[in-house]
Amino acid sequence: MIQRRALGRLLAGAALAPAAARGQGAYPDRPVRIVVPYAPGGANDILARLYGQKMGERLGQPFVTENRPGAQAIVGTEAVARARPDGTTLLLGPSGPMVFNPATYAQLSYDPQRDLAPVSMLASYPLVLVVAAGSPHRSVAELVEWARANPDRANYGAAAAAFQLPSELFNQRAGTRFQHVAYRGSAEMVSAAASGEVTFSMADPGPAVVGLQAGRVRALAVTAPQRVAALPDVPTMAELGFPDLQVTLWAGLFAPAGTPPAIIERLHVECATITAMPDIRQRVASFGMDPVGSPPAALREVMAREIPLWTGVARAANIQMER
Repeated sequence: MIQRRALGRLLAGAALAPAAARGQGAYPDRPVRIVVPYAPGGANDILARLYGQKMGERLGQPFVTENRPGAQAIVGTEAVARARPDGTTLLLGPSGPMVFNPATYAQLSYDPQRDLAPVSMLASYPLVLVVAAGSPHRSVAELVEWARANPDRANYGAAAAAFQLPSELFNQRAGTRFQHVAYRGSAEMVSAAASGEVTFSMADPGPAVVGLQAGRVRALAVTAPQRVAALPDVPTMAELGFPDLQVTLWAGLFAPAGTPPAIIERLHVECATITAMPDIRQRVASFGMDPVGSPPAALREVMAREIPLWTGVARAANIQMER
């Protein structure tokens, strides 16, 4: 009920915003860049283009997606952190550079809490623990029992810290010693699980569901607080006795720190309005993500909670990255 009322106020504000902006000096008065710190084609890139197109239509200026991949998303994130804080350069910032990089890099060229201003969490998604379709492990309990008895054979695939640290958290809570095997992307680590190259992978829903539909992998658990609608028969980690293995990754919109509050609020209202659109909700859900549209303060709180959590997991697993 509270969320519905808040969304109603936001939508009402959005209806008035264009007229107010015309009377006070409209934002934006020039094209806006949305920097995606990954290569084209992934979920974050698609999100940036979806929201950018809608924002451009609503605000009368182009919102252009600019892909700047490299160094675990550091290159693109750093570029926005150092940009002029006038609302013309934004970041599509997922969990990786915003909470996992601070946990794993001893020296980072940006501070996400100091150098970037949250606008809105756009979407979130859990992880899916998958094993090969022909794996003898038909439950998490069986997987854990086997791993404890065979620590030298147990391993997992992970393409980045956003997948590695949740897998290490599983190690720490289950008392197992699955060893990390690095891969370049989510699809690759799901394929590794499907072929038996690794014992399991914790993957985002998109590539996991593709593997499930092809009959190549079996899902043992999801890290969501509740069961996922697309996988109703797959239990949550909490159901299986791991209540603090509720892991949700996300993607948000950020501006450089120092961006005027009026611009941040305008952008947030637009994000909330666009998130409520049926076509956007359907499109976001189609690649395994839940549309959110939260306010800046809520996204700031998520970061403040998750950075210490993943820093502790990284330290316990002795994981430290160097650029």
